[in-house]
Amino acid sequence: MEGEHREGQGGDGGGWRRKKSIRRRQPGERTLTAAPEVPPIVPMEEEFVGDEDEPVGPKKSELRSRLGWAVVRAIYQGLPDFQRTRLEEMGFSPFLRLDELTPDVALIQALKERWDPECHTFLLPWGHMIPTLEDVVRITGLMVDGQAVTGVTYTSYQEMVERLLGLEVMRERSSLVPRMRLQASLGVADARHQTGEGQAEYMARLTPDARAALEEEEGAAADRDLRRFLILVIGKLILGTRGDPVSCWCLPLLEDLTQVESYAWGAALLAHLFDSLGTSSRETGVAGFFPLLQVWAYCHLPSLGRGVPRRAGAVPLLQCWRFCRDERSLRRQVMLIHDALDTVPFGHVRWTPYVGEDDATQLWVERGRPYFGRDIWLHCFNTVVPLHHRLVARTLRLHQAVVEFPTRQRSWERPGRSFRGIQQVTDWTVRVREQLDDWERRGKEVVSEAASDEDYFRAYARRYGAQVYKGTRRPLDPEGRISSLEGILHSTIQQWDDLQAVVDQLRAELDRAQQMVGGASSSREDPSCSVLEGQLALAAARAEDALAQLRERELRTALARTTTLEAEMAELCLRPEAAEVARWRQEAEAAVRWQQEATRWRQEAEEATRLRDEAGDLRTQLGEERHRGDMLRSEMRGLERALALVGRSRSVTSRSGIPSGSAGHYLTGSS
Repeated sequence: MEGEHREGQGGDGGGWRRKKSIRRRQPGERTLTAAPEVPPIVPMEEEFVGDEDEPVGPKKSELRSRLGWAVVRAIYQGLPDFQRTRLEEMGFSPFLRLDELTPDVALIQALKERWDPECHTFLLPWGHMIPTLEDVVRITGLMVDGQAVTGVTYTSYQEMVERLLGLEVMRERSSLVPRMRLQASLGVADARHQTGEGQAEYMARLTPDARAALEEEEGAAADRDLRRFLILVIGKLILGTRGDPVSCWCLPLLEDLTQVESYAWGAALLAHLFDSLGTSSRETGVAGFFPLLQVWAYCHLPSLGRGVPRRAGAVPLLQCWRFCRDERSLRRQVMLIHDALDTVPFGHVRWTPYVGEDDATQLWVERGRPYFGRDIWLHCFNTVVPLHHRLVARTLRLHQAVVEFPTRQRSWERPGRSFRGIQQVTDWTVRVREQLDDWERRGKEVVSEAASDEDYFRAYARRYGAQVYKGTRRPLDPEGRISSLEGILHSTIQQWDDLQAVVDQLRAELDRAQQMVGGASSSREDPSCSVLEGQLALAAARAEDALAQLRERELRTALARTTTLEAEMAELCLRPEAAEVARWRQEAEAAVRWQQEATRWRQEAEEATRLRDEAGDLRTQLGEERHRGDMLRSEMRGLERALALVGRSRSVTSRSGIPSGSAGHYLTGSS
């Protein structure tokens, strides 16, 4: 088995990293001292382009892909005509006719390091960016409409693989089929490049072997061959993994071959790619169909210069690009790409690169159009991830409004979580019913009522700050102020361009109206045309006045903002980074001290408030005590007067001879 594994590492066009092995010399074989162990693989592009000096891909030590593109292409060419017709009816024909694209590992790694697993988007200085379903359709030609690629996952696929493929899985509790056995069942057992063999000779050798092993007549054997081929295509290209074995999770969907065309394989490709981008950044390369990322970057970020157009007008668009080999080390390339991404002018980002494409010849685009520009959940069995199209509304020629950025701090299950598989029978159509209903409703259309992108740029800068910068040449911008100002300036320029386009359109309409009326004499003969011409002229004049005022106002604002930006950038560039860090640390410590002082002041204020309340209560009690004291003093004065009267009455009685008891009765009655 180890011998088969080593042999297959070089034959599928993807396993470029090989371990040194000791090969026993066969009897009668001459000893070769200077020949290399395994010759390099020439890209498939040379078969079609024919350029001898065309640059090839990265070095062997840099590549981590395991796409079996060459083997799949050889088997496809060896299929009988009726099998190719069936694949065309299933919607795989445009994808299988694609040429091999040399991997741009540095670009993939740089993009992967900017992936945000919370939002499932790339974080770049000019905002969020993301591959969408329209990108998948136009680049790969796979269908994105129809049923979600989901269903039931099983503990063991042994019985199903034996019944539908005539093969065996690797272990009893496994869904993996050995790749070499699968290739051998399709007639491609020896997929290793031979010494001195070019790509054309390699394909010419593999294709007849596959044609001889495949069934020529329709029937159960032909269905089994087609399922084997589809498992290889889906397991190694569409839903490719980093390992060598091929997963057969989708085999239940291939049992009825008439239903294969009804599944959205392109949406499953995008879901699988999103899930693999969220893995550790230390892993070089990406599981899944990484050429989609390359061509997406070539189309939207042409200023990076990583891709070179080669076939104008070819569809799907993956055939229009090729990668130029870069002799620098992988780490150096990644660093340079990060520096370029940090300094790409906003105006060089192409949000709508597909304007003007001829869609009449691309049926897969017309079928997938109802799914374009929508927030929707993507499904690939146990992988269920959201497509946040509302974060990239500019791809729809809309202004980007401020939306709530997804985050992990939620009481409910956050968007973007992948439902990992478990080692038991799981029906994903029941477990993720809500997300599946969203797919069946085609998600939610993305709309925007924003008049500009300014609020979005400010919110984006506050949310991410310097997190979007990965390069070494970018000045420090911890609060994202530079990015925010650049974004606002670019938004202003976009508004000016839009108004200029409106003015140009009004001028064109005015010119057409003038040509229609045929000058002043014709306008006098036709009053309606004269009125129309006057209205158009008035509208054009108003538009020009508004444009002039807006231009003057926005230029003043842009000049002030640019001056502020230059001052901030100069200040940030002049100060050393260490001093900046020390100052920020001091400011942070001062902020902590101020916070502690504020807490102490708050506590003292609360204590003062409590004391004031107690003092008020004491004043109230003191007032009540004073009132009672006044009443007591009044009563005492009354008693003193009464006693004085009693004393006087006694003295009068003693002088008049009236008895004391009668005097007491008299006083009582008088009182």
